[in-house]
Amino acid sequence: MNRVAKSIGKWLAIYLSKEIEIKATAPPSNPLHLQATLRPGDILLVEGNTRLSGAIKYLTQSTWSHAALYVGMNFNSVAPEDHCLVEADTVHGVRSTSLEKFVNLHTRICRPIGLSEHECAIVTQSAIDKIGDQYDLRNVFDLARYLLPTPPVPTRFRRKLLSLGSGDPTRAICSTLIAQAFESIHYPIAPLKPNISSLSTNEDGFMPEVFNPKHFSLLTPRDFDVSPYFAIIKPTVECGFDFHNLEWGK
Repeated sequence: MNRVAKSIGKWLAIYLSKEIEIKATAPPSNPLHLQATLRPGDILLVEGNTRLSGAIKYLTQSTWSHAALYVGMNFNSVAPEDHCLVEADTVHGVRSTSLEKFVNLHTRICRPIGLSEHECAIVTQSAIDKIGDQYDLRNVFDLARYLLPTPPVPTRFRRKLLSLGSGDPTRAICSTLIAQAFESIHYPIAPLKPNISSLSTNEDGFMPEVFNPKHFSLLTPRDFDVSPYFAIIKPTVECGFDFHNLEWGK
């Protein structure tokens, strides 16, 4: 991108990142429950409240507009003490941040299944190593065109519109940053349709699953939510919810 385009992109990123008044689909989690529940390798999906969030939610037909990877407290000696998430921010690029940023927003935890401690460390370190990379501002240009109340975009094209970035590995958007981290250990997220012709029954009578992954640039926050390979973790339940303790209002 030339200098003028970069300047416009930066201005657009700042404009689109401004918070707006929205009605969330659900209340935020208790921040203490959220902090107690998160484990390194978990993905925190966020129902954002910015102009950009509205475009992403429309194009993906989803509640979720942002995703961050939980990498643990005190993950290195440079990050501030309360930073425990890595995200790709439109203005600041790939950076670490704290849970406080999302305390007033509706969130969801998606947890990968079956990772060893070593594999989990590879995933989190992959994201940590990208801190300082730039946000893919070409993606901002693409999204800015679809901020009309009812943008004229056929349903079949909406999800592909989020893959129009530069493709430069030193740039990222929130979901591709995380997708690449999991790709480093070949952990599945969203499959393409299985190639049935390539499936065969083994000697035990079971049909092995052939995984044909979507390219990481095609993945959005919604994909982690609907993925069959991630568990949905609810902090209220994990922290010992007991309906007998509820005091009902009149």
